[in-house]
Amino acid sequence: GRAHPGASVLTVAGEMGEDAVRAAGLSPVVVHRPTPGATTGTDTTDAVSAIVEAGATLVLFTGGDGTARDVSDSRLGTAAVLGIPAGVKMYSGCFAVSPVAAGAIAGRWLDGALLAAETREVLDVDEEQVRHGRVDPTLYGMVPVPVDPGRTQARKSPTAASQHAAMRRAASGAFERMKPGIIYLLGPGSTLMELARLLDIPGTPLGVDAVSDGELVLADASERDLLDLVATAEARAVLTIIGGQGFLLGRGNQQISAAVLAKMGDDPIIVVATEEKLVGLGGRPLLVDSGDPELDLSLAGHIEVVTGPRSASLYAVVAPETEGLR
Repeated sequence: GRAHPGASVLTVAGEMGEDAVRAAGLSPVVVHRPTPGATTGTDTTDAVSAIVEAGATLVLFTGGDGTARDVSDSRLGTAAVLGIPAGVKMYSGCFAVSPVAAGAIAGRWLDGALLAAETREVLDVDEEQVRHGRVDPTLYGMVPVPVDPGRTQARKSPTAASQHAAMRRAASGAFERMKPGIIYLLGPGSTLMELARLLDIPGTPLGVDAVSDGELVLADASERDLLDLVATAEARAVLTIIGGQGFLLGRGNQQISAAVLAKMGDDPIIVVATEEKLVGLGGRPLLVDSGDPELDLSLAGHIEVVTGPRSASLYAVVAPETEGLR
């Protein structure tokens, strides 16, 4: 909006877009009105089709992988798609790394600096896999996406069966570093499910569990639960990296919020990942997107990544909410 204050935005009536466009100081052009009542995925699909038919060349949507699936079901024609990350699951390759980065990409698109789009995967977690303790995503569609290096996120890499031994080594490294009297918040992901197995607790594949002295304190904890818990004792969050993307915070582990981390001191995070996952990033830094730019900046710099019982790597961390402004 600051770069293109006079821009008109093709959108949907009310809460599905018009209200947000006005709040951003832009001019909404309503091209679709959803059926009154609670909106569904079909409303999203119909809305995107209407926006494209009205002449949009770039469709911006807010949400996660579920919304991306609805968008991919629409009649996109030659229009490109870009997700503004605001969901819990964002494994797909059609999202910007942050809302600020999405705005920067949209501005470059309007300027004509990004006219080409790459075909990217729309992914979502298969619930049957989740029930068996795996969180590898399933392919649901392909969409054209404007790719701006450093601003458009990569898709999540699948976890090959051959990597499970490496995940167990990494989890063993975290297990050996756990100290008495500290509460550990175990984030989601296959590597931390391996840590849960070493601790002999069930583990929540897509949630956050709290453990202390080898015992489960809270299973599938909410942000409110964690805020109350970390106020009672020293705590650290144990996180893994989303393969291919490099996200530590802001993708699937929103329960470990900026407010929770702010209560956990100057060194709130332990990162656990396989060496293969780090190599797969191709030298790209790790990303933190907690929703609080100041906290993200405090985490930026370099962080130790535990890769095994006696091995670790030092890796760069950046905050995309500020990187996207460059």
